[in-house]
Amino acid sequence: MDSILHGTPDSLRIKQVEEQFSALRSSVICAFNQLLDLKDLNTGVHSTRLAEWGMRVGQELGLEEPELQNLEVAALLHDIGKVGIPDSILKKPGRLDEDEYALMKKHPEYGWAVLRMLPGFERAALHILHHHENFDGKGYPAGLKEQEIPLVSRIVSVTDAFDAMAIRRLILASGTQFDPVVVQCFLSFAQAEMATVFAAAGTSVSSAL
Repeated sequence: MDSILHGTPDSLRIKQVEEQFSALRSSVICAFNQLLDLKDLNTGVHSTRLAEWGMRVGQELGLEEPELQNLEVAALLHDIGKVGIPDSILKKPGRLDEDEYALMKKHPEYGWAVLRMLPGFERAALHILHHHENFDGKGYPAGLKEQEIPLVSRIVSVTDAFDAMAIRRLILASGTQFDPVVVQCFLSFAQAEMATVFAAAGTSVSSAL
């Protein structure tokens, strides 16, 4: 009986700590999203829906709850490193030159450097670091390929690219830039829902195909 009585306060404290950490985690995500909004990087309803799609892919592919939480963070904040990229590059209307592109390619490293400093965000930071690796090994920053790339990073890569590439180009890059299993899983429901998502973003489905 004594052990039960003595155990109850400890279990309550653990629960309180878990709830506080969860609240802090949500606050950090919201704060960084606000920072991205201030940088004018088109976050909001559209990116939130893409993050939701990423979570669904993760569930379909069997990710455990801790990794699903990391996936949510990585999907929402994968571009946080772009805060360190000059607006002259981010908003350049034409093609980036070699030096500008080299600097743009630093944004995953910048995002990793920031998030890894926060307790509980270390894994999500690692996934952000590798979300521009290509399935064929020709991506950056580390040139990882196939299973060397964390699955969460592969999922973020596909959902992130959907906004810019849409279905046709996503399929064409399946197996080279993207993990084909992740692409197939993602498209199984994205095709049916893309009209709603693009409408929320103020664009049309036809312009993306």
